[in-house]
Amino acid sequence: MKGIAIGSSIHCSTEYSTLKKVLMVKPSYMEINEAINETQKHYKETIIDTSLAIQQHETFEHELNQHGVEVTLLPAEPSLHEQVFTRDIAFTIHDQLFLGSMRERVRKEETTILKDWLQENSIPFQDRHPGSIEGGDVVIDGSTIWVGKSGRTSLEAIEHFHKRLPSFRIEPLKLRSDILHLDCVFNIISDHTALVYPEAFAPKDLRKIKSRFEIIPVTKEEQFHMGPNVLSIGNRKIISLTQNERLNHLMESKGFKIIPVDFSEIIKSGGSFRCCTLPLQRE
Repeated sequence: MKGIAIGSSIHCSTEYSTLKKVLMVKPSYMEINEAINETQKHYKETIIDTSLAIQQHETFEHELNQHGVEVTLLPAEPSLHEQVFTRDIAFTIHDQLFLGSMRERVRKEETTILKDWLQENSIPFQDRHPGSIEGGDVVIDGSTIWVGKSGRTSLEAIEHFHKRLPSFRIEPLKLRSDILHLDCVFNIISDHTALVYPEAFAPKDLRKIKSRFEIIPVTKEEQFHMGPNVLSIGNRKIISLTQNERLNHLMESKGFKIIPVDFSEIIKSGGSFRCCTLPLQRE
């Protein structure tokens, strides 16, 4: 396991400023053992090709390194099949790091491993949320925090955030019942632009999003292949799934530089590039 400089600052105030440091876990033990999301249900009878998943993950990690991102790898545990999705177990809001409160029993131990690592590296964090809240439902937009009300993040936890972060504007977005996390259908890629799967939202919430952003609509097929779950790494550079050609070309037409990476084996478990990175520091 790579270390990190003691006292390194924690800071993330957007989803798209220059990415400096992330936590990741290799998909060494990824398998669909107990289907806990709609994508996994679709691939339930499929055996995940772990060697291919690791190869794709290493290609992704290489691209991050090539663009100046410091990647720290947490140890992969054989019993934790979802551990590759590090974004879910914590989230950084400006200068504070919050441990998630995982709803699914099979994922609770992941936060314990992260907690141990944070303590070893003297990185402060906050936890003890009422209800459940997962990082895939938390999207940072400066002083506004968009939070998905989903099967994984409870209204109780969102209401607690209003009290815990009084200087921030908390904007809840209720998700359609089959949507796993907010970042599967909504991702901010610049100050004025967001990828959105419109059908995931009630009309009033979609209007709220459109009043803030120019949206790039994502199709049903692209959403199934995790189209919105790109990773912005700064300077309008975006790592996106190779197969989402229409969406990639559309983003390029808006002035974004697309770095295509094949992540097709990993998305079978229900997550993509954003899900697989826990940013600790952005410029």
